[in-house]
Amino acid sequence: MSALAKGRDGMASFPVGPGETVTTWEVSPLEAAYYPGTAAPAADRVNYRFINGFVDVGDLPCRLAWWAEVKVREVRLETDWPVESINLPGFNRRLEFSGFWHRPTRLARWCRSFLVPPEGGDYRFRLATCGGIHIWVDGKLAAKFEPFTRNTEHTIEIALPLKPGGSEVVMLTEDLAERDTNWYVELTSLSGEALQSSVPGGASEADMATLMALAKSVRPEHEFFTGGELVLAFDQPATTDVTITGRVQQSVHMRHKPPLFTAEAVLKAGTDRVALAGIDGLPDAYHPLDLTFEIGDARVERHIGFALLRQTTPPPHAPDLQSRKREALSFAAAHGDLRAGRALAMLATGAASDQTLEAIILDTLAMIEERRDCSDFVMVPLLWLYGAYNDQLPTELAKRIRRSVLEYRYWVDEPGNDVMWFWSENHVLCFHVSQYMAGRLFPGDTFTASGRTGREQAALATERLSKWFDSVEAHGLAEWNSAAYYPIDFIGLMALQYWADGELRARTEKLLDRLFTMIALHTLGGVSAGTMGRAYDKELRAGPLTELSPFATVVFGEGWLNNGVAALPMFAASDYTPPEGLSRYVSPPEGAALTAHYVQGYDGGAKLALYKRASVQLSISVDGQPGHKGHQQHVLDVLFAHHPFARAWINHPGEDDPWGHQRPSYWAGNGVMPRVAQYEDAALMLYDLGETPRVNFSHVYAPDDGFDERILKDNWLILRAGRGFAAFTASAPIKPVREGPGAGREYRAYGTRAAWAALVGELPPGADASAVARTLAGTSLAFDAGATRATLTRTGRAALSLDYVRGLSVDGAPFVFPNPGIEPLICEISAPAL
Repeated sequence: MSALAKGRDGMASFPVGPGETVTTWEVSPLEAAYYPGTAAPAADRVNYRFINGFVDVGDLPCRLAWWAEVKVREVRLETDWPVESINLPGFNRRLEFSGFWHRPTRLARWCRSFLVPPEGGDYRFRLATCGGIHIWVDGKLAAKFEPFTRNTEHTIEIALPLKPGGSEVVMLTEDLAERDTNWYVELTSLSGEALQSSVPGGASEADMATLMALAKSVRPEHEFFTGGELVLAFDQPATTDVTITGRVQQSVHMRHKPPLFTAEAVLKAGTDRVALAGIDGLPDAYHPLDLTFEIGDARVERHIGFALLRQTTPPPHAPDLQSRKREALSFAAAHGDLRAGRALAMLATGAASDQTLEAIILDTLAMIEERRDCSDFVMVPLLWLYGAYNDQLPTELAKRIRRSVLEYRYWVDEPGNDVMWFWSENHVLCFHVSQYMAGRLFPGDTFTASGRTGREQAALATERLSKWFDSVEAHGLAEWNSAAYYPIDFIGLMALQYWADGELRARTEKLLDRLFTMIALHTLGGVSAGTMGRAYDKELRAGPLTELSPFATVVFGEGWLNNGVAALPMFAASDYTPPEGLSRYVSPPEGAALTAHYVQGYDGGAKLALYKRASVQLSISVDGQPGHKGHQQHVLDVLFAHHPFARAWINHPGEDDPWGHQRPSYWAGNGVMPRVAQYEDAALMLYDLGETPRVNFSHVYAPDDGFDERILKDNWLILRAGRGFAAFTASAPIKPVREGPGAGREYRAYGTRAAWAALVGELPPGADASAVARTLAGTSLAFDAGATRATLTRTGRAALSLDYVRGLSVDGAPFVFPNPGIEPLICEISAPAL
């Protein structure tokens, strides 16, 4: 049977075989309504033992109100809704609507498909959802499933009565958004025979086939662009002209604002490339890109991303730290994202209040007054701005800031009906710092949410901050090395260093010293990277475009500035100076290597190991929780100095869609955590994915852009950027991906049990990847799948054996991790010659 067959009345149909999912749906526009519930205090479940993925926060007022309504409401079938898009088979086995909403929001979409069975009767399906579902078949309610538990999948088996000639299936999917929201439906056929799923919209068979292929395979032609046109690539030429609209949205905290960029182009029949003009007006950044493909009335949407970096060689910077701080402030004031940090930079550089500054402050106040999630991130720089420059603000604007600060909700013990996230490591810090600063700025005023005076708020915040520091001083950071969350930590820490005094300031500076030591260790070629406690695709694929890398630029004098202003203006405006001598960790001398070992995370959750040469670094998180579901832990990373986008890593996908945003996602985190070990310049990984994993392969990310050479030979993937090299091998054949979003970027090893090895090193001047290939002739990876044990042997080097249960052995002796403490143990060793 062909993948696309002509269905009833000319509708385009797709087969749904046994165990496959129904993904062919007409989809209505999103219904989204603010749904706060009744304000109330919440249970304070923060125990200052931070574990990523913590969700035991209790039921918020919005959910209590929603459950009460669900018990008594009557849901009626609607059929006259407009069709916004068509979801097609290809890139996701789910019908996926996940996203991020900063306020409590009731969500709903109507969906319609036409299911044709081989013969009439009841057909069983497994229904899995995050959210709630109603399904009508031929106008009659056939199934209702309403667990509505936040971000938790629930499943049930249902029977749908299908007529011999086919039945119209209408589905209402709903959820209640509390900030990051997993919202999807997975309807899996349990029938022994194939069904047909049709889109009842009258689109032609050829048009639907074209849209399906485009949505499945679209990708940027390059991993990064330096300007000009944004070229999109597809696996096959279009069979007819397709109108493509691209929109670059604002960052996640600015999605309430209009898109930064909109362009339209026509993908001509017979071509597999299309260019969207106009990206020269965009700032350097990793940009989210919303795409719409249209042929007549048929319409499909896709969400991808791309990097824009105009200058791949780091520009020159001032020779001393204070001058670079001034440079960063000036850059942020002129080019920063329109957030509170830019307003602070503008005032710190002596700018007078103008329309831009006032617009930023008004937008910041709206975020705070509506108590949007992440408003604590902008409250801290707003308090800094008010404390230092309120006399330079228009009188009415200063009054509104004061009122908004006094009315804000600073912790869960104060009544609220918002979905602000109080519980993670970075949010706890920012809320406590906000409460501390606000209380000290307005000591005699009453804060309306709590009923406390400012003095009482500041005293309570001091106690809470002491608990936060107790935790990170004992356990390190759960979000270690995170390019996404170190800048958020810096929001709170830079404010404390500038505004606090006594023991609190001393503890802050000690932690800042440690953080900048860790940043120095994991910065190479102007890019801050490495293993991370929490990672997202946008940081992993962004290289120098993260908000963290510019901190290294300012401190060490090499790298790029960008429009990120979460905390960099606070650092640049402060008098904090990182410890002297950290630059020696950024680039080891010729012929030498640095190693570093230390522990981060609650109860030693991550043992971190680093091997670093001047041209390449290997960063590992050892052990973790092998076999468990992962979250956002990035456990193996290779970074090269020669090019800002020369980077590679290994992971097990956490979802189907290469452009998805689950936690873990396809590239960020691991669906199933591996056993990982490192010894000097080599790493071993063992994956045991279980009997029926959702994704049955692990893979390497290694984009063509940024590398001078990529060679796949004798099951070794060799990467070279400048003098740095990395070599990867696996227990299963390594297969390059040649189609879809992974084309030119992805190398897979299939199998539910698999071993990987990674080696890094530095080539002599003028050598190329063939020199690496020659040395690998004496290197082998043996894998015992039954015992789940891998052994790496190399001529003239210690034999490494990684057992899934017992861990690493070196030449037969158990390897003991060198340092159980949170302060990095740093050694300089002689680097082996190639």
